[in-house]
Amino acid sequence: MPVKQFTSGRLRKADYDPASRQLDLHWDNQSVTAYKHVPEEVFRRLCSAPNPATYWEDRIAEEYPKGTPRSAGTPGAGKSLKDLFGDPDEAQ
Repeated sequence: MPVKQFTSGRLRKADYDPASRQLDLHWDNQSVTAYKHVPEEVFRRLCSAPNPATYWEDRIAEEYPKGTPRSAGTPGAGKSLKDLFGDPDEAQ
């Protein structure tokens, strides 16, 4: 699965899955946005764009349907409150 790291700007990483044609974008605020049915050429152009966030705004954001990210933006983001704080019923 192709991955591109960005060192400046709001966009930090782009994960692309050619099999499902899903593009996961990881942002500097730790959020992840996913888009479905994205052609591989669009991913390649995003990776080579002088300003990837602007390319995303112009060519991806409104053009492709949103999906569910394959990976979480922050470590532990998938944990539930029960995982973090325990089950209050078990504490008794």
